[in-house]
Amino acid sequence: MAKWGEGDPRWIVEERADATNVNNWHWTERDVTGWSTDKLKELLLGLRVEGPEGSCEVTDVPKLDGEASINNRKGKLIYFYEWNVKATWTGTSKTGIKYKGNIDVPNLSDENDMDDLDISVVLCKDEPNTPLTELMRKEGAKKVRAALGSYVGHLKSEFTQGMILPTANGAARKPQPSQTKVKVDKTQIGPSSSAPPSSTGVKISTCKFSLKETFLTSPDELYRTFINQNMVQAFTHAAAVVDGEKGGKFQLLEGSVNGEFTELVPDEKIVMKWRFKTWPCEHYATITLNMKDRGNETELKLECKDVPTGEEDRTKEGWKRYYFEAIKQTFGFGARLY
Repeated sequence: MAKWGEGDPRWIVEERADATNVNNWHWTERDVTGWSTDKLKELLLGLRVEGPEGSCEVTDVPKLDGEASINNRKGKLIYFYEWNVKATWTGTSKTGIKYKGNIDVPNLSDENDMDDLDISVVLCKDEPNTPLTELMRKEGAKKVRAALGSYVGHLKSEFTQGMILPTANGAARKPQPSQTKVKVDKTQIGPSSSAPPSSTGVKISTCKFSLKETFLTSPDELYRTFINQNMVQAFTHAAAVVDGEKGGKFQLLEGSVNGEFTELVPDEKIVMKWRFKTWPCEHYATITLNMKDRGNETELKLECKDVPTGEEDRTKEGWKRYYFEAIKQTFGFGARLY
């Protein structure tokens, strides 16, 4: 048994290595089933929704069947998790009448996207019908889905930091990106083989655009997603360098994107200098992210200016696909696109 985070029992994990695996080079596995059980209960218990009919709250998680592990194979992190989750919810009408029901999620696994989860919400047997059931099926299921997505995000961000493999000579090296790859198209924010245009000192023509998006999470969690290195690595599926402080630099997707945080207002606003490596030397766009709490979700407004003319569509579609959609799929913050 090897301990992660001395003194915290949640971080006790099992590490296994092949008998022929010299210095753990080919395969290292950590069993994170115990940690996952605690984290799932922590995220689900107390989830609450309210409506005109009353309120509903997750009051118990009596069954968590499954397992989770992280494998480091030849420097690549691979996440495995499969869970059958059963929870109990309690509804309270405006007149104080109590109702009990069950939540069943049979297919939380690395093979399914958060949007594909089956979340069944029912009343317990012999309970009278109540409109609170529909409230829980609609709004409660959204919160459950977001909580399960948050579990996956925590799994990838909290454990990535410790999965460092020794090399054959014993020196530590950081793991390479997970085997999960982001699909690439002509509007990608991703590696590019084209050489950067030369800087001739000529003033270039620029343009601006704005985007609006909704995420099923809180402003503080969404804010952290953009400035936390481990979370950025999780949704980009690639190694990244992110210094989440004012003046801190970032570099993503094998150096294809880089920049600097110029203003940070916790849970509300992020301003950054941002560029593709293929843009003219030292030319940056200015991107401002404003987050607004909308109850059960967060509205994000992106303002982008000083984008080189001709790069607007590529930049806009890249942000939609490789930031917004990737964040939703990775952490379960899914919501309708505007």
